[in-house]
Amino acid sequence: MLIPLVTFEEIDLAAANECLAAWGHKMGPLERGNKAGVHYALCHDGRPVAVAMTSTLIRERVGGGLGHLTRENACELSRLCAERAGLCRVALRLWREFVFPATGYEYAISYQDADIHNGNTYRFDGWTREAFSRSGTDSRSGRRGRNKWIWVWRNPKAPNA
Repeated sequence: MLIPLVTFEEIDLAAANECLAAWGHKMGPLERGNKAGVHYALCHDGRPVAVAMTSTLIRERVGGGLGHLTRENACELSRLCAERAGLCRVALRLWREFVFPATGYEYAISYQDADIHNGNTYRFDGWTREAFSRSGTDSRSGRRGRNKWIWVWRNPKAPNA
């Protein structure tokens, strides 16, 4: 039997972080205290070419006026990265269609740096840009806060959808 040319499969945090580092993700590796989550890679010939990483929310509620989104009903797509242009869209669609529904959450959120991204990756996938937020200085790394758009995806099969 031939190995599939392309797969979308779960990978561990260390492997996903290696990809982020190799591809120069601006936020770097996912090094949160709450590392609970599931991480997937789009693989070509068995080699990761894109990653979609899911985390629990850092705070109990999402900011920017979205306080109805909580750790109980929302997860965060905390990193989306690929080795070349165009593959983030593929990984995002696969994550949204197959991984997110299995999480049991009603909502997914993703913060996007408002100064360096135009939003098309999420917009073209059907997400809605619902709020603007400014993060404070990270107490662990000292990294300055940034302007962020908060993108939201609602599971269409969730109650009240």
